[in-house]
Amino acid sequence: MFPDSTDSEGTPLASGLYLVATPIGNLGDITLRALDVLRRVDRIACEDTRQTQKLLNHFGISKPTESCHEHNERERTTTLVEALRAGARIAVVTDAGMPGISDPGSLLAAAAIAAGIPVFPIPGANAALSALVASGLPTGEFHFLGFLPEKAGARRTRIEMLAAAGSEAGTLVFYEAPHRILDTLGDFEAVFGPDLRVVVARELTKIHEEFLRGTVAEVRGELAARDRIRGEITLLVQAPAERHGNAASGSASAKISERVAQLQAAAGIDEKEALKRLARELGQSKSELYRELQRQRARQRS
Repeated sequence: MFPDSTDSEGTPLASGLYLVATPIGNLGDITLRALDVLRRVDRIACEDTRQTQKLLNHFGISKPTESCHEHNERERTTTLVEALRAGARIAVVTDAGMPGISDPGSLLAAAAIAAGIPVFPIPGANAALSALVASGLPTGEFHFLGFLPEKAGARRTRIEMLAAAGSEAGTLVFYEAPHRILDTLGDFEAVFGPDLRVVVARELTKIHEEFLRGTVAEVRGELAARDRIRGEITLLVQAPAERHGNAASGSASAKISERVAQLQAAAGIDEKEALKRLARELGQSKSELYRELQRQRARQRS
């Protein structure tokens, strides 16, 4: 059904799903293997077909494309898996970086694996790892946490939960929008204290690439003095070996309990339903939130 596709040495490209990393800024960061795969697959599923077409045009690649983004990935997964079952070679790309890392791709990959279809990672540029290795913060242990919640209350609660949970020395890595970075840094300063070590990596691999390194108070002050903050941002936080006093733990515990109580009172619901709604608000699983609440209550009683 699908035509054979071979490389210059005559090796056919295996049927299956290819998760292809694309440049996060500098087009020179695409790999030779990525270009080879994009040239030889049957079609390309894209986060934004218009954005991907620019990349394909730049490298002289002509392939059918179709959209596969956060709003239609579940729907597209069914038809794409059917094609993969029939022997198709399909590449998945996002607008920039590695598919599935705070971008579409993970649902399709999981469905393909469940269907017994080979999934091939084609590595390349990634903002989180690029920022980490040039941050100067510890790289031996790090935790990628994606985007924090957009709503101010949910974001503050999430940061307080991180403080309450504690962490071994390491680095926390987040993505953040430029219009929220000052508020996010303010929340980290309030929860962990002004001496928390942070790095803001902005516009990685692009002309205006920038690293701001220092305490959270220093970095926030530097950004606040600017007329406007632009570009995609990776925020790195050095998790302190000791929390900022005991206030963060108590505050997080009170915050979760208060939010659960508020939801129960406002909506006339039981604790189970309130936890479910709070979990959605925070982007956490209900079971994880319940366990953390029970641990915090146990600490309060002891």
